Amino acid sequence: MSLADLQSWLLQEGVRCDLDTITQLTVRNELDNLSADTSIQSPTSIDWPRLLLAGSILARSDQRGDQEAALRVATAAISLTDDQAFKDAGAVLMGKLSNFRAITLATDRELVEADLDTRLGIALRLEAQRREIDRSILVQSSGTWLQVNDFQQRFWTNATGDNWLSASAPTASGKTFLVLQWLIDQVIAGESRVVVYLAPTRALVSEIETNLKELLGNVELVEVSSLPLTDKYKAARAGGARVILVFTQERLHLLANLLSDVLSVDLLIVDEAHKIGDNQRGVILQDAIERATRANPKLKAVFISPATQNPEELLSDAPDGVQTIAVDSDSSPVLQNLMVATQVPRKSKLWAITLRQQGAELPIGILQLASTPAGLKKRLAFIAAAAGERGGTLVYANGAGEAEEVADLISQLLPKPECIDLELSQLAELARKGVHQDFRLAPLVELGVAFHYGNMPSLLRLEIERLFRLGKIRFLVCTSTLIEGVNLSCRTIVVRGPRKGKGHPMEPHDFWNLAGRAGRWGDEFQGNIICIDPEDKQAWPTGVPGRARYPIKRESDAVLDLGDGMADYLSKRGLSDLSSIEDKDKFEQVGAYLLTTFMRLGSISAASLAKRHDAASIAKLDQALGGLAEQIEISVDLATRHPGVNAIGLQHLLEAFRAYPGDVENLLPAEVASNDSYDRFVTIMERVNEHLFFAFTPGTRIKLYALIVVKWLKGYSLARIIRDSIDWHQKVGRSFKLPELIRGTMELVEQIARFRAPKYLSAYMDVLHLHLREIGREDLIDDGIDIGMQLEFGVSSTTLLSLMELGLSRMSAVALYEKIARDDLNKEECIAWAYERASQLHAMDIPAIIIREVRERLALPDQAAQ
Repeated sequence: MSLADLQSWLLQEGVRCDLDTITQLTVRNELDNLSADTSIQSPTSIDWPRLLLAGSILARSDQRGDQEAALRVATAAISLTDDQAFKDAGAVLMGKLSNFRAITLATDRELVEADLDTRLGIALRLEAQRREIDRSILVQSSGTWLQVNDFQQRFWTNATGDNWLSASAPTASGKTFLVLQWLIDQVIAGESRVVVYLAPTRALVSEIETNLKELLGNVELVEVSSLPLTDKYKAARAGGARVILVFTQERLHLLANLLSDVLSVDLLIVDEAHKIGDNQRGVILQDAIERATRANPKLKAVFISPATQNPEELLSDAPDGVQTIAVDSDSSPVLQNLMVATQVPRKSKLWAITLRQQGAELPIGILQLASTPAGLKKRLAFIAAAAGERGGTLVYANGAGEAEEVADLISQLLPKPECIDLELSQLAELARKGVHQDFRLAPLVELGVAFHYGNMPSLLRLEIERLFRLGKIRFLVCTSTLIEGVNLSCRTIVVRGPRKGKGHPMEPHDFWNLAGRAGRWGDEFQGNIICIDPEDKQAWPTGVPGRARYPIKRESDAVLDLGDGMADYLSKRGLSDLSSIEDKDKFEQVGAYLLTTFMRLGSISAASLAKRHDAASIAKLDQALGGLAEQIEISVDLATRHPGVNAIGLQHLLEAFRAYPGDVENLLPAEVASNDSYDRFVTIMERVNEHLFFAFTPGTRIKLYALIVVKWLKGYSLARIIRDSIDWHQKVGRSFKLPELIRGTMELVEQIARFRAPKYLSAYMDVLHLHLREIGREDLIDDGIDIGMQLEFGVSSTTLLSLMELGLSRMSAVALYEKIARDDLNKEECIAWAYERASQLHAMDIPAIIIREVRERLALPDQAAQ
């Protein structure tokens, strides 16, 4: 019998019954409020020596199922037995799986006695030491050794040199931790002077920036920044401190524009790289990668993605002669228990929990609810409250409104605390002062419950995440933000009929990315996913998804694979009237990318994407693009500055400027503090819709969009914008629901002021400047802060930008700016202002969390902030 045959027999027959028993016992220990079950065997009935031997044999396999079984045996031996010899054997088995962090966790929780090595025989001790040496990597910058798992070691080994690397592994495999360690090592001990770390969302940008600063500590040789400003880049290139720029793809384009494409990046790391396939923004990411590569063909690129089918696909556009390596893993160092919850017939408060694994089902027990779950939201809330009573529980909701309601329901089942934790009280204060006095989050967090969605202010989100990790927030109800890149893990996830976007059932790979948040390596041995009503076809149209991995496919390739639709769209795009063209949103972004590429290369057949499509399709594209290119006078450099904005639209806008019969100054926006600023923005948005693209729709809301943009640029706090909206509704007698108004205002800020407005108004200003140069009116060109930069960060004054350059969130920067008289302070002057008034900050009615951030970012002395 071969080793593979033996491993298969052990898993299917040899120790199947004992594996099922320990699985039931260990999973039951993860859940609360389960009824007693006498049908499950006691741990004392298990032949532990035999089972541990089987686990040792299974650990030698590279198959996911075998490794999971071995890890289950090791976890059970540590947690279910009282015999220290069996516990030690379980720890040794974890060592064979290179799961050293789990051994440390077992020791910290006193499940295994300290100094394990001293209790092993010489042979076992030598073997353990050899494994530790084999699974260790040297961090040259600090001279320390890290113990790693197989994926981490392969990443570290293959990331050396100038090759392009694409690494893929499940969510809980320790990717981010190791990548950041490797990145710092490259910057300090290597030759990289300018590094760009691309993340898909602002939330992940904030998290990565914070993590890097914590890991670097007091290292002065390296600066970390998330603002696309030129000073740190130029200083690094001139031999000053090296810089790590943590950006979204849009911010990378902003910096490239400010530097007029003289942007040389030594190392580019693309996190959540599978997002290159996302609708609307995937092509912006692809364009950012290509733009950085064109600027420096010797750039080293590293792509990180969660459990993808084809990580090598990301390497297909590497420059000629560059070696490429894909590092792929499907193993998780944490057990993940996929369970389904089904109501017991005729008993609405009793729910049968069943574990699904390898095509089989194991009964776990009956969950008892505290109250009758009338309605789907109560069902989700009550099951989460019962099963995850001890905390660390994430609940997935399909939308921000549902998240708020489910969180409120959970809170009503929890006992009132005798006293409110200070940090929870401070978070509630931030919610009340930073958003609104009656924001639903505030009373919930005082009870240890919170909700979390993408449009919330970053400082608020980060504090929620921090307190959830600490266990002070026990229940967190979230939306699809968690599958957009936020590195937030938990013990248990509860979900019913998950959707991604309105009405779209979540794809299996997205579901398993979400499920991967259950069980944080080094903090938990297991993670739990509870899926409610698995037989309900409305909730689960195709059933509870089986384990799946992301297929990587660029947005540009996906659109081109639709057939002749793109060529047909491009052939119509030259028309000045866009209203008659169908599927504009589907084709515009990729069409803009293709046209700019054609303008740069003279033919799409010369682009790297051509090798992925048939020659006939490329020829049709070339014909359509050639017809458009003949109509375009604007330069390819100007078109490149605005990814996702079609060059033919830019040309139409230029022609509209040339044909404008009035005073050319009327085409300019007014200073944001000017009385006519609002009217100017209304007119500009209408002009963008007419000539460039239908960016601000529906047109009936343009006045609202312009108002949001003006207030955002003026540096208004979110709380003030919300108050103004309430005042307007009350003044005109229009009814409103406060929670909906708050959420709607947050969405307007994110989608209009921070996404559509910077994208299209930046393009508008670039074309207008081109026109002003043509007619000799350079005197009207303002060299101040770029409009895209102003909108991205919600600033129009030097003082506000300086405060954000110092590392403050916008919420904190605005809170301080409201107390500062001058609008022209640089960073040093802002620090001086804060030092002079440090002892007065608490008297200024500024939330404690903002004061803490100010103290940390501006390095105020502790006694000054008391």
